[in-house]
Amino acid sequence: MVASVDNQAITGRDVEDAYKFELFLEGKSPTPPPDKATLIAVRDRLVDQTLLLGEAGNEGINNGDVNSGAAKALADVRRKYKSEGAFREAMRSLGLNEQQVLARLRDRQIILALIDTRLRPSARIELPEIEAYYKGMFVPELAKRSQAPAPPLSEVEDKIREILTQKRIDELLSSWLESLKSSHRVSV
Repeated sequence: MVASVDNQAITGRDVEDAYKFELFLEGKSPTPPPDKATLIAVRDRLVDQTLLLGEAGNEGINNGDVNSGAAKALADVRRKYKSEGAFREAMRSLGLNEQQVLARLRDRQIILALIDTRLRPSARIELPEIEAYYKGMFVPELAKRSQAPAPPLSEVEDKIREILTQKRIDELLSSWLESLKSSHRVSV
């Protein structure tokens, strides 16, 4: 056992399987074996996922949305492989079938839905923040990459709002996870 969350053990094998699954989702093979720092990062993500899935049990997440998101994610993964045969071989190498992959992708979709439901309302971005990002980041970065003039703020406002919202959600998620870790029995 490398970690536990409440009464749920996370073994070294679980961490290695999660590492291989993450690479599978990217269309990559798990060679060479991961270093210790990579395994620690994967273990920490497994702890976070376990905590969040426990929280999701208390929420009313719509299974229809989760199922369609998982099916779309599976189609996206399938496209990362050269052929259907290569995709199936990669699944087999993990000891998984398509239903098991879908189940794992459903768990990921549940976590994403939970994060969005819980944190997006608190991640409101105001116009002054958007304007500051536009002037301080967007325009200078665009000038470095292109000679074209920057589009007016009104054309990119929604995109900037979403970028800033995602950053704020990431910050809120870190705080929430720390709170969850302190309110559950987590040992590493």
